[in-house]
Parts: sequence; C-alpha cells; structure tokens
Amino acid sequence: MSEQNTEQVQVLIVGGAVVGLSTALFLARKGIRTLLVERHPSALLHPRARVINPRTVEVYRSAGLEDAIFADRSLTSDLSVKLMVRAENLAGPEIFSAPMQDEAPELTSAVTPVTWCSIDQDKLERIVAARAADEGADIRWSTELVSFEQSDERVTAVVRDTVTGEERTVHADYLVGADGAGSPVRNQLGIAAEGPGTLVHTVSVVFKADLTGPLRGRDLGLGYFDQPDSGTLLMPLDGSRWVFYTPYHPERGERLEDFDEARCIEAIRAAVGVPDLHVEGLEVQIEKTGEKILGFEIAAQLAERYRQGRVFLVGDAAHSMPPTGAFGASTGIQDAHNLTWKLAAVLDRTAGQGLLDTYEAERRPVARFTIDYALAELQGRSATDGHEDGQEVSYAAAILGYRYKAGALLPEKGDEQAPPAIDPRRLGRPGTRAPHLALRKDGKELSVLDLFGESLVLLTGPEATGWEHAAGPAAQRLGVDIDVHRVGNGIAPADPEDSWTAAYAVGNDGAVLVRPDGFVAWRSDGAAAEPQQELEQVLGHVLDRLV
Repeated sequence: MSEQNTEQVQVLIVGGAVVGLSTALFLARKGIRTLLVERHPSALLHPRARVINPRTVEVYRSAGLEDAIFADRSLTSDLSVKLMVRAENLAGPEIFSAPMQDEAPELTSAVTPVTWCSIDQDKLERIVAARAADEGADIRWSTELVSFEQSDERVTAVVRDTVTGEERTVHADYLVGADGAGSPVRNQLGIAAEGPGTLVHTVSVVFKADLTGPLRGRDLGLGYFDQPDSGTLLMPLDGSRWVFYTPYHPERGERLEDFDEARCIEAIRAAVGVPDLHVEGLEVQIEKTGEKILGFEIAAQLAERYRQGRVFLVGDAAHSMPPTGAFGASTGIQDAHNLTWKLAAVLDRTAGQGLLDTYEAERRPVARFTIDYALAELQGRSATDGHEDGQEVSYAAAILGYRYKAGALLPEKGDEQAPPAIDPRRLGRPGTRAPHLALRKDGKELSVLDLFGESLVLLTGPEATGWEHAAGPAAQRLGVDIDVHRVGNGIAPADPEDSWTAAYAVGNDGAVLVRPDGFVAWRSDGAAAEPQQELEQVLGHVLDRLV
C-alpha cells in the first residue's frame, strides 16, 4: 500500500460506542495521538443504556463533561420520584412497587459529590464524541477494521472506508478493542470467554403513545411485566415516548425477523394492558439500515484475557453482564479510565511496560464480581462477597466500593483476604477509590476528587511537611509529574466537623498517593525517616520503574 495510504498513531481504537468514545476522550486529554474507527455512519439512534452510576459521573466530571451530560439528561432523570413497578401489565394490579432511589440510599452527598444521571446512550455518545474530537482525537465513522497484526514494536492494521471502499494501513503503538460483545478483535486474538453466555434474546423498540390511563397517576421509572412474556421492560424517554424490551426465544423457533411492526405493537399493547392502545408508530433505531427494531442478547461472559501483546480489550469486548443494576456501560467506561492513564504514562516514557499488565490484574476481577452481582440481581437472590461467611454486598458498595487487590498499588497487610467491595464510607485503603471530602480552596467549595485526573497526586496531612518537601525531588528524579496538596495549606475541609485524616485513615503527618484515575496507590499513616527515598520506592513500584 502506498505511503499516501499509510498513517501512524499512538493508539488505534476499534469501536465507536460509548466505551470506545470514552477511551478516545481520555487519551486525547492526555495528548495521545488517537484514531477511532467505527463502521456505522454515526452513533446509533437507540437509547440502549439509560443510566450512568455516580462513579461514572465522577469519571466524566474529571474530564470536564458533568455539566454537558446533565444538560442533556432525560426529562425523567430525577430518580428520587420514580417508581419501579412489577406487575402482569401496566394497567393491572401491582405485585411490587418501590421508589428507585431506595436501590442505594447510602449514596449521599457525604459519599460522592455527584448523583445518578439518566441519559440515553445515543445522547451520551454524541456528547463524548464531540468532546473527544475537540480534544484532538480523530473519530472516523463509516470506517471498519479489515485486519490487524502485531509485532514487538507496533500494531499494523488495515481499515476500510465503507462508503468509498478505500483501504488504509494504520501503524499504532497499541490497539484497543472496544467492538462489543461479539468483538472481532477478541476473536482474531483467539481469546475465549467464560461464563454462561447468552441468557436472553431481546427485541427493543421506541414508540410513542399516551399512557395516562394505565399509569393511574404513577411516575414510572421502570416497569417489569409478565406480558407478553416474563422479563418484559418498559421505561419512559419523555412525556410521550417509551422504550420497550421483550424477550424472544430461538429455541422455540422464534427469530428477530418475525418481529415486524405489527407484532411489536401487539406486544406493546399486551405489556400496557390496553388491547386497543393507539401506538403512533415505531421510531427508526439503526441509522445505517433504517430498521425500526433492535435485537440484542442479554449475556454474562468474561474474556479469559484482557491483553495480548499490544492489544487490549475494554467494555463489552472484555465482559458482558445482565442489565440489572445498570453496570454494563459504566463498567466499560471505568475500564477505559483505568487503561488510558497507564497507556499515556508508558507512551510518555514515565512508566515501564509492566504498568500495562496491571490493567487486567485490576479490572478483570472487578468485572467478575460485577457479573456475579448482576446475575444475583437478575435471579432475585442476594449478592455476596464470595467469602465463606457470605456477607451480603450492598449496591452502593458494588458501585463505589469495589477494590483492586493487586496492580499499580502497594497493598497493606490483610488486603489479600479483603472482600471485593466495601462500604464506600470506609475507603482510603490502597486499591480503593479515593474517598470524597468537601473542601474549601481559594474561597470556593470543591470535592477532593476534583484534585485528581491529570497526574499523580500526593495528599498530605496538616503536619506532613516532610512528605510535602520530599515530593518535588522524588518526582524530579523519576521524571514524573506529581501535584502536592497539604491540608491546611490553602485547602481545608469545608465542614470543620469533617476530618481529612479520618476519611483517609492517616495521621496529621501522614500522606496518600492517588493515581490519575482517582484510586489510592499507597498511604502512610505518619512521617518517615527518609521520605524522599520512600516516595521514590513507592513511585518506582506503582509505575514499574527501577529506582
């Protein structure tokens, strides 16, 4: 292929749904030359995932997207007034009804500075794509991956413009497969997936109808119905538009192709419980084909590996899980957040290659735990921590309290026996999300989480001048950037009753090292005899650098 049809990037991303786009955004913000290819001409029109959890909102907040996302949130986004209803159909008597906010009552403003956001995935993808492009990522729609191969030095891929048929060769330092549950990238690598696999085949449509009568004044957030089949779901998009999901059964000879518009309307009427319901028509879902009906599989599977050489898997390419708990998209976005700071550090030569191995070591156990949690929710049983005593894990812990037991961190004594997720009010240990604490800086209130995202951060106690003064020389010796913040020196808890040392379980002369993804890498509960030497050793371990 001619040199005119050859290009060089640092990272090639395959797949332009929300996880791939988020990967592009996070890399571009760190100055990494990034190319994303997606075979569809634009983001799909179907809303698909409807909710992102508070941890994912925190991630987007660190990327400067929180305001844009909430500005385009669903009109039904206030989950505190929404009902989750279980019934034969919408018009019939309720079997169960409860406010959706009760799912995780522990997630208060004392735990996180953000809240849930209900936003249709197609809207979210457009926001993320636009910001990624603004940050310098090259987003190419109507472009598919044809093939790729890798050597010790690089990945060489062939991509094709699906409109013109033109093919180009792309040389990349790394390739990220964000190409969905059926991932061609994973399949070409020969990486198998474990787990039960496909659980349910589902048909989904968006329709418009007046449901005032069957709603009977209820503010529905999510309906679980037994008609036309057990497992049917109904969710509002706005005042008159609804998204509808119902299972179909290939083992009974049913096919997606059997669900034409007439059959879908019949199924909608059964779920609503109004045989003559006026449905104004189904809306087009898939821009490329003009089809009105989206079929997909609810599955539970986990890739045996997340990395092979210079190729990584993120999102559904690495794991699939049932929609119960709304973990799917959020787990993938958090994969991207974990991987991208590590890729950037290695590409900038501030970290060794071993840092990239920690992506799988950290994220795969989280995916396994989350799949098990979502399956338990789907099957109506309590999710436990996997230990012999079988302690139940709260929803809040699954969202904000999951932990990494090994990876780019220095674990503490006893961590190997620790549960996979803990109460988010008891964080601060290495491998956990850095706890939120409201601070005041320069007369403004912010979260301690707002200090993270760009580089490593060393938080020190009010009396920890030794750690504060050692950070600069240690960082200079290793050639890395570290932001240092000493509590009491320009920043302080917004509420005098709050204690930074209590939140992070260190003394007034202690210190905590927080990674760019907002996870604690190391902490010391007090002063050290040789703080610079200790910091250099900590940084060397976290970044896979010889000291």
